[in-house]
Amino acid sequence: MMKILSSTGLAAALSLGALGAFPTSVSAQDLELRLGPDGVRPVIRDRDRDREYRRGCSPSEARAAARDEGFRRPEVVRVTDRSVTVQGMTRNGPDRIRFANRPGCPEI
Repeated sequence: MMKILSSTGLAAALSLGALGAFPTSVSAQDLELRLGPDGVRPVIRDRDRDREYRRGCSPSEARAAARDEGFRRPEVVRVTDRSVTVQGMTRNGPDRIRFANRPGCPEI
């Protein structure tokens, strides 16, 4: 009787151990670390907001990205199929920055 119980317990333990081997979705993919003048900041991405901008970089998103880069009073001065140009003030005076017209507004 004891041998049957130990065999059953061993089989149950192996079964539960095998369940951990299956791939699971990782929730850490929504976390992004950004380096900037303030140091390292964790940014939690909002997937619903990301879906809205699959078309490209909107002017408001480009202004927000320019503010993150240290621009004050950023203003969108030109939008093309490939890029969005933002002008504003930095510590060194007036400056421009260009972002690709892609989701997430990567800097060119």
